[in-house]
Amino acid sequence: MYLPIHPENPEPKKVEQVAQILHDGGIIIYPTGGVYGVGCDILNQKAVERVCRLRRLDPERAMLSFICKDISQIAGYAWQMDNEVFKLLKNNLPGPFTFILKSNNTVPRLFKNRKRTIGVRIPDSKIALAIVEQLGRPILSASLLKESEDEADDEYFTDASLIFEKYGNQVDLVIDGGPGGLVPTTLVDCSKTEFEVIREGAGVIVW
Repeated sequence: MYLPIHPENPEPKKVEQVAQILHDGGIIIYPTGGVYGVGCDILNQKAVERVCRLRRLDPERAMLSFICKDISQIAGYAWQMDNEVFKLLKNNLPGPFTFILKSNNTVPRLFKNRKRTIGVRIPDSKIALAIVEQLGRPILSASLLKESEDEADDEYFTDASLIFEKYGNQVDLVIDGGPGGLVPTTLVDCSKTEFEVIREGAGVIVW
């Protein structure tokens, strides 16, 4: 299914439709404020496994991220967020950042990696945030990026109609929210005493 949604004023009926698909165990490709992402309801194990198969990821090893609506929702999955972490998130979100935090027992079992960490995001995407708000909980985010230079042209990862052409038979819905990007988020590890930028990406961190 292919569904255009207005990037600045997401249509409520369409957002409800997307949330229902996620609730029913579907997986979607959707705009995340930069690159397009593959996502699902974090509580649906079969859907998470489908996303991992599509992206060829091992959920026990991969850094799978949650798209959250606000810092309060992030705090529901993080272990004792202190003032320094809160300040860093507040200074940079919404934006093109993924923050690695220590996870708590609320995180679904499938996401409990060996380091007991999670990646969290609040993207600068009104579509993604509206979907999370409607669903009532975070959604999984795995970036849709070229894995090698031998893969298809860049347009197949930035143009929703071409993304649908390439992946439409592997997902339940492709959302067209306008042109996507090719640069992933800046990845910041906050799970240790000293914060560390472990991947330079689309965002410039404000300390």
